[in-house]
Amino acid sequence: MKHRLPLMLLTTTVLAACTSQGPRERDTEAYERYRDFAGAPIDEFTYLGRYDGWRSLGRNVLAIQTSISDAYLLTVQGPCSELEFVNTIALTSTGNTVRRGLDSVRTGRVSCAITEIRPVNYAEMRKAEREESARKQVQRDQPAQGRSY
Repeated sequence: MKHRLPLMLLTTTVLAACTSQGPRERDTEAYERYRDFAGAPIDEFTYLGRYDGWRSLGRNVLAIQTSISDAYLLTVQGPCSELEFVNTIALTSTGNTVRRGLDSVRTGRVSCAITEIRPVNYAEMRKAEREESARKQVQRDQPAQGRSY
């Protein structure tokens, strides 16, 4: 009986070490993926009052998808303390245009000024993700070759 407690603690420790990535690691990987497909900074983009999706990528960076093929990497003056934890955001705009330095991302009570806008080649990013996923699936499905047991 007294040997069970150390074994349970060891098992718990091993399982904790083997868990998948934490939220910060996933945010970092997602940010790097968006950054790799982002273009040069722009001053503004057209915004028709709705977006198809968004994702927090850290305390002062988010990706917003405005259509099936258009996405933007936004950097806000930060840290924008609620950005990582809210379920909804709002964008300010003037005349259907979101402008760097003038508009902001609202996270409930907090308004965070947009300091940088980068267009993302969203279609190419999704294509690369599908190719990577297919490549990983092929690697998992291939039998171990050259291994001797």
